Amino acid sequence: MSSPATAAPGGQRNETVIVFALSLAAMVVSMMQTLVVPILGLIQKDLGTSSANVSWVTTATLLSAAVFTPLLGRFGDQHGKKKTLVGVLIVMVAGSVLAALTHSLLWLIVGRVLQGAATAIFPLALSVLREEVRPAKLPGAMAMVSGTLAFGSGLALVATGLLTSGDDPDYRSAFWLATGLAALALIAVALLVPATRETTGGRTDVLGALSLAATLVLLLLPITQGHEWGWSSGRTIGCFVGAVVMAAIWTLVERKVREPLVDMKMFVHPPVLFANLSGLLVGFGSFALFIGVSYLVQMPSKITGYGFDATVLRASVEYLLPSTIVSLLAAPVGGQLVRHKGPRLVLILASVIGTAGFAWIALDHEHTVSVIAAGMLVGAAISFGYAAMPAVIVSSVPHHQTGIANGINSISRSTGSAIGSAMITTVLASKSIEHLPPGAPKLPAESQFTLTFVIAGIAFVLVAAVAGLGLRTIRGLGSADSAVAGSSTAAEAGSATAGAGRTR
Repeated sequence: MSSPATAAPGGQRNETVIVFALSLAAMVVSMMQTLVVPILGLIQKDLGTSSANVSWVTTATLLSAAVFTPLLGRFGDQHGKKKTLVGVLIVMVAGSVLAALTHSLLWLIVGRVLQGAATAIFPLALSVLREEVRPAKLPGAMAMVSGTLAFGSGLALVATGLLTSGDDPDYRSAFWLATGLAALALIAVALLVPATRETTGGRTDVLGALSLAATLVLLLLPITQGHEWGWSSGRTIGCFVGAVVMAAIWTLVERKVREPLVDMKMFVHPPVLFANLSGLLVGFGSFALFIGVSYLVQMPSKITGYGFDATVLRASVEYLLPSTIVSLLAAPVGGQLVRHKGPRLVLILASVIGTAGFAWIALDHEHTVSVIAAGMLVGAAISFGYAAMPAVIVSSVPHHQTGIANGINSISRSTGSAIGSAMITTVLASKSIEHLPPGAPKLPAESQFTLTFVIAGIAFVLVAAVAGLGLRTIRGLGSADSAVAGSSTAAEAGSATAGAGRTR
């Protein structure tokens, strides 16, 4: 096989099909995050459970992603990326089938855990791209795969709205859709993605994986359940304290073991650290857009004085689909900007566009055109942010740490999404409309939506601050030299572990 840097025309066609297969896989995995958001009420009614219990349908996927993403990202670096990708996709198909067939909340949650494990597909896909795509084409390829994350999240909301729009909606149709797409992605990866040429081998850091998993679970559990438990409850505070303690234990473990799951020098390397902070903020903004707009447009205007009386279907197609399409179209543009101007400038541009979008919708969410246009701006900003962050990672870590580094970045985005979801729930519930008709459910005051969008805008302002302060040394990836320059820098910082980088 030709090396990426010297690929012949046939190799160029191979690059195209590889990017297609990996983009499809990344799109499917991103759909798992938002697929159930519009149908939680249907699931609750069909299974006869409480809102607190049904919330675990989303929480289980997030926790599973946090536990398995770094572990499987590292496993792929060590033992083969394609092998790991295929295995994870098989697990996703199994989880989707289980979720579609079961009539038990417990087994539905198990299915969602299996779906969540597939979040590791994204960092594995970026590792494959780094190995198979020429440096000159790498920024665009990474941007395309990354752009499908924002596109997939929005597409899931739209597709679920369409599938459950009838008089007798069945939430299981959404999981059958997930099954079909996951199977298609599995076939594409199996047939089109080449076998891994480079592996590092080595042991699996089981203790490091367990301590990191415990840290993430203890952090994310109160974020997702704090509204139900109470933010000042013993369980919530205890989990946060436990997360701090476990983080200290995890750090100690990773400093002591010979082959750590996460090299701590790489983890705190400024470009990597600031890329993860950017991921947290962009993930926060993405959920603020999807969930905030979805709730806003469904408000009954005759009762609340605001909103658009939209059904789930109309909210998905009319208000969310445009931003989803823009996010996909913006991905290749972001890739070209990353290549020629560098990821730092693209992150700052994402910050400006995202801030403008949220400022617009905060000031004017009374007109349909404003809500849609503002959402389109934020969609483009999210896509630019997702295009820039992998470029920062790739230019800052050695080849053999690409999977684990992008895995941690994926977790940062998922954590930001969880915080965004919790923030929206808490803010909207904190102030209700007074003088509602008798028997009407509590509905949030309009000011709470304004506050939600203002907070999300502030998050995007902070993206510019993070990029401006922490990514000054990052350059574009338009050549082989620049593609490996950051790897050398990270290696000099001590990120290479003993025995890493062996080729089998």
